[in-house]
Amino acid sequence: MRHLLVRLLPVVLFATSISAQPTGGRPGAGPSGSTPNMTVPPTPAAPFVRTSAPTDATIQKIWEEGTTRSQAMAIAQELTDVVGPRLTGSPAATAASEWAVARYQQWGIEAKREHYGTWNAWRRGVSHLDLIAPRVRSLEGLMLAWSPGTNGRPVDADVLMIPELADSNAATAWLRTVKGKAVLSTVPQLSCRSPQQWAEFGTPESQARATKEQDSLALSWRTRTATFGAVPGALQQKLKDAGAAAVLANNWSRWPGIDKVFGSWRQQLPTFDVGCEDYGLLARLTERGQKPRVRLTAESEFLGEKPVFNTIAEMKGSEKPDEYVMLSAHFDSWDGSSGATDNATGTTVMMEALRILKAIGFVPKRTIRAGHWQGEEQGLNGSRAYSEDHPEVVNGLYALFNQDNGTGRVMGSGPGALPGTAVRLDAWLREMPSEITRWMRLGSPGAPANGGSDNASFACYGAPAFGLNALGWDYGWTTWHTNRDTFDKLVREDLVHNATLVAMLVAQAANDPNPMPRDRLDPLPNDPRTGQAQAWPACTKAMRKTVDSPR
Repeated sequence: MRHLLVRLLPVVLFATSISAQPTGGRPGAGPSGSTPNMTVPPTPAAPFVRTSAPTDATIQKIWEEGTTRSQAMAIAQELTDVVGPRLTGSPAATAASEWAVARYQQWGIEAKREHYGTWNAWRRGVSHLDLIAPRVRSLEGLMLAWSPGTNGRPVDADVLMIPELADSNAATAWLRTVKGKAVLSTVPQLSCRSPQQWAEFGTPESQARATKEQDSLALSWRTRTATFGAVPGALQQKLKDAGAAAVLANNWSRWPGIDKVFGSWRQQLPTFDVGCEDYGLLARLTERGQKPRVRLTAESEFLGEKPVFNTIAEMKGSEKPDEYVMLSAHFDSWDGSSGATDNATGTTVMMEALRILKAIGFVPKRTIRAGHWQGEEQGLNGSRAYSEDHPEVVNGLYALFNQDNGTGRVMGSGPGALPGTAVRLDAWLREMPSEITRWMRLGSPGAPANGGSDNASFACYGAPAFGLNALGWDYGWTTWHTNRDTFDKLVREDLVHNATLVAMLVAQAANDPNPMPRDRLDPLPNDPRTGQAQAWPACTKAMRKTVDSPR
């Protein structure tokens, strides 16, 4: 692939908080650690696709309720537009949990919040960023999560760029110049055109020139920042000690107008993500000695360590209450936008699936639980804590279905490293209408989920925890962890499809008379990156308080 500008991610010098996304529940990581676009599977249809109408009465009822009386879009709209983003530990996350419990209770489903730890609670206020010299322009800038504020007062600051520094002594000397300044802390992009545009329209010569210049600049920035040390938050702490006013950064998604937006509790100064184009403007003005000056205002409130919760809903099993079928989706989000495709869609699918089952009067033989996990973006902490705190659920888990890869129609799943489970998945799909299953494909046995999403928190124990993989809809570029992850990106037909699919899977799993195999694949396939044999992943302990987190 010729558009090599995607190779180098910005060097983010403030400590970011990015969960490990490339593996497990989100297979096939793209250049930003996100899922590449899946496409509609080619014909012919899979063997499990029916050529006649379903005969199972429960399946028929689910189809009717799920497709003609769906509440999926109403649930998603309220969650994204009214409740909004759900940053771990924030008052908004607590309010979101209360909202979900109330919705379940309205449907006659038992639900509760389950405390698993504490986190640094932070409340976002109003923020604004303007260029005030050499001309006036309102900049596209967003205060990052857990950023200190300016006490609501505007702060005017000249803009500085980290220069090329020979060694730590030179870095110390430069720090004496930053008092009262706003510091550009990441490598600027020389072009904010997408790699796709460069590949389509650029001549080989222009592409080569642009790639060489961006690579050279990125290398220069790595050298510049290395003198401040590799400890998370080291640069921020040194800038704060030197009296800097703010930190400005850019984490471009490789798509015009879209940035990755994170944040860290280690931030020491008001920290803004500045849009690619405006960040480049500031960088050019600074580099050419044209004396840019900004005015920034940031309101935020630190509330200290506060309890964090998973949200759990349940339909008790009538015959096998100690065996469990779980619906799984993380509930938290970053707060640069509304957290629509990451992961209000997964949350909506699980809530709507459980609503459907309750609405049709379904009586499960096994206990059905929905887990809406907090702290996924900080390292799967909510689901890991739940699996640690509930060994009886892990031991009695018959099946878990997890979705965490965008709004798109679910296209596939697979047995993972438990090859015997493929028989049950195939049998359930055979009972469903072809309108659902014609899109589906089952993967072959392979490596167990390992850190990509919350199914990994159960799969590491050898439990049958299935990831549901979906069409991408440019997820990795345009919505995953970005400032554009909003309700309008949802696709109604796909959301209705997914909720109906999950309801059918859960209903069959809850009442299936057959045992669920747990025999492990042996040997595991070689790691495609190293060519070495893989070992079964260890179960990582949950981080239950902020100071345990390196992010």
